[in-house]
Amino acid sequence: MKTKIIKEIRQILKDSVDEKTLNSPKRYFKEGEEPKVYGVRMGEISKLGKLFYSQIKDMPKHEIFEICEGLWKSAYLEEAVIACIFTDAMHEQYEPSDFKVFEYWVQNYVNNWADCDTLCNHTIGTFIMMYPKYIHELKKWAKSPGRWEKRASAVTLIIPARKGMFLNDIFEIADILLMDKDDMVQKGYGWMLKAASEAHRKEVFDYVISRKAVMPRTALRYAIEKMPPELRAEAMKK
Repeated sequence: MKTKIIKEIRQILKDSVDEKTLNSPKRYFKEGEEPKVYGVRMGEISKLGKLFYSQIKDMPKHEIFEICEGLWKSAYLEEAVIACIFTDAMHEQYEPSDFKVFEYWVQNYVNNWADCDTLCNHTIGTFIMMYPKYIHELKKWAKSPGRWEKRASAVTLIIPARKGMFLNDIFEIADILLMDKDDMVQKGYGWMLKAASEAHRKEVFDYVISRKAVMPRTALRYAIEKMPPELRAEAMKK
């Protein structure tokens, strides 16, 4: 059954190729960092993910996770997105032991920013809101040598940050990542700070001002993007 589901998903993806979409990664990814793609439009992938989830939703959670694992292993962006649709849809079944599954996927299968953000924004971000004590694991990711674990430590907190949650932890993770030279990491923690500024503008502004002498300009620009023009100008002053 699990192998059959994966084969069916792959066949439909192969049959749904759109030439324009096939070439789109060149616009959104640096040369040499493009993910493998079939070339299927995101709207179609979303429909496909929901359709197949309706067929598997009554399976035991561990079996659905095994299907997700099979999809992740292919390294195709569309299959990773469908895996994330499945795990996001079953969030009410999350339990603490699932963190190790999600961590394994980050460490072994995520290989571009789209994979990272799709998995972390919803699946892992929801898990952290449900089990806040696991935020200390994100701080371990922030200290990892792996670029995607470091980005994941920040982008997992995007939605909680918008809700005003975990501000002190957000600043702690930002401090760990502060001077990282990888632009994917800089953009990741800058985005996290920008999300936090929606509920805590003054605190994020004060944080940026206190560190702007050493904060990479890429991260700084992301962090202040939603602030009023006068605050952005103040933060960008040399």
